Amino acid sequence: MNANSPPNAAPPLVATTRWLAVGSLAGLIVLGLAWELFLAPIRPGGSWLALKVLPLCIPLGGLLKNRMYTYRWVSLLVWVYFTEGVVRATSDRGLSAGLAMAEMALCLVLFIACALHVRIRLKNAKLAAGTQTAA
Repeated sequence: MNANSPPNAAPPLVATTRWLAVGSLAGLIVLGLAWELFLAPIRPGGSWLALKVLPLCIPLGGLLKNRMYTYRWVSLLVWVYFTEGVVRATSDRGLSAGLAMAEMALCLVLFIACALHVRIRLKNAKLAAGTQTAA
């Protein structure tokens, strides 16, 4: 932060990680729906497997409201979807395997964004607490 920024302004990297997390989560939701309903469904015409995106819809509000707790548990939830991507990338063929690799990439971006976001915010909180006690 520079001297001209307001005292409660978030550093640019916090905002970047926030939007990376929100974007990759939204990407996972859209990918999951498109994959199971239109692009490469298990059954022609779509399948109930599209409901797998419902747990991803729950944390979207928390990420948009910048809740630290949400970033923490999303970084754990995302590994379920990463595992699905690994399994389907190695067992499926054609478009479905490519979509699984895209799912894995989005999961990695989401995890890295959440982990960095939490780390940076905790570091900034410690620095702010240190400057308040020193003043």
